[in-house]
Parts: sequence; structure tokens; C-alpha cells
Amino acid sequence: MTHSSKLILGPDPEDTRLSAAVTGVNELGKEVDLRIVTERPLTLFLNRQEIVTMMTIGDHPDLLAIGYLINQNMLNPDDPINAIDYDDELGVVVVRTDTETKFETKMKRKVRTSGCAQGTVFGDVIDAFDDIKLDSNATLKTSWLGTLTKQINTTPSLYLEAGAIHGCVLCSEDQPLVYMEDVGRHNAVDKIAGWMAVNKSDPADKIFYTTGRLTSEMVIKTVMMGIPILISRSGFTAWGVELARQSGLTLIGRARGKRFTVLSGRDRIEFDADMSTAPRDQKDAL
Repeated sequence: MTHSSKLILGPDPEDTRLSAAVTGVNELGKEVDLRIVTERPLTLFLNRQEIVTMMTIGDHPDLLAIGYLINQNMLNPDDPINAIDYDDELGVVVVRTDTETKFETKMKRKVRTSGCAQGTVFGDVIDAFDDIKLDSNATLKTSWLGTLTKQINTTPSLYLEAGAIHGCVLCSEDQPLVYMEDVGRHNAVDKIAGWMAVNKSDPADKIFYTTGRLTSEMVIKTVMMGIPILISRSGFTAWGVELARQSGLTLIGRARGKRFTVLSGRDRIEFDADMSTAPRDQKDAL
């Protein structure tokens, strides 16, 4: 599946449910065959309450459901879950708990964000930033970046197979651990949040990598997961940077090859690699 033996869970581009074969014509009028990613609705219930309908490629609905509820502050990562019921034909996933949850007050404060499709976040999640303390001892060595991005960019994926999809990767030092894809980057990050909750993964020493923009939503979700370092090959939004600085998140964008830009949390970075020979334009290397 990947060049890295440490990848625990990753994309499965051979899963026929996640893409479809289509025929079209190119700029020369010649017929071409290609694969495109699928997109299907998934309706999430928390006990008897319908929460949201998400557009997703359809893999790992259990992890997506758990991660969404945790990142929306409807569930805590250690809240006991009795069962997760998924009906593929109906496109419904139900997360069942013994105790009542906090979703009633959350639904009153919904704030639409700039994520694709149905990305939403709640006002009280933003308010909770003051209470979230990210590990100040976490480290990112610049020597890890080249190895990490190369492994991610060469891992077999739906992006390489069909494009039109976002990827998010949970990493430890220079090794990718869990690589998720989806049509919306918020879905990909929620699936990783779900995996971390199920597997009791410690976020304090982890690095989060995304192919998407460093928006407020991406910063919020990363901080909610307790991960201290967020990296993207894409750029920033002003509110994303503001929230990263407010929460003490290390925020690195435009990471292409050895080149990158840090706009928050510089103290966690150990500049141990010689960057003087790095080409100015790394687009072709990605």
C-alpha cells in the first residue's frame, strides 16, 4: 500500500466503491477513459437525533461519525460508545451512547465555515480554545519534512488515481501513520480524529499534514484533537493564522520539498537541515 512500513491505515485506491470509470473526450476530441471519485450522502444520528448529512466517498463511516462528533464537541474522546450501526444501502450511521449528550445546545450555535460541502463548527468550540493547552515540548525537525512529504506524495492514493480529493495524514516524526482521503478535507480530518479516539492515540507528539488550505476549520479541528503541529503544502487564511497563534499551534504552510513558511509556533521547530540548496520552485517535485 505504501513505501512506509509504519503506515497503519491508508488509502485503498483499488476499492471499486470509491471511484467510477467514465469516458469523455480530451482537448483533441479523442475519447479518453478515466476514473473519478464517488460522492454519496451519509446521514449521521447520535442516538435518536439526526445531526447532519455529509457528502463523503463512503469509506470508514464509523470513524467519520465518531470524529465528527468529537470535533464538534458533542462527544468527548473518552465517552463510552455502546454501538455504531451503519446501513450502507440507506447511507445512515448511528452512534449509540448510554448517557445523554450535549448536542441540543450545540445545534443552537452552529456557525458555517469555509470548508467544502457541509463543513461546520460551533461557536462554543472556538470559545473553548482558551482551555486547550497544546504540548509545548513537541518538536518538528526540518530534516523530517522532506522525508515525510515524499512518503505521503508517493503513497498509492485516490488522489493519484483520480484526483478531486483531499488528503490528511497523522504523522510521528518523519513517518506517516494514518492517511485518510475524502471529497471534503473536514471529512478526512474527522476520520483521523475517530481513529485516534478508537485507538487511544496520544496526540501530544503527533504531526498533522493536510493537502488543503490552512483555514480556521483546519486549525480548530487540529487543536480540538490536541495535535500541536499542523503542516500543509497549501496556503493560509488570516483567521486560521489568528486562531493558531491564539492556541499555540505550530502552523506551517506552503511546504513543498524543503521549502516552507511558518506563521505560528516557531519555537517547536528544530532547524537541523541545510536548506540553502533547496530549489526555489518545488511544484514539480510534488
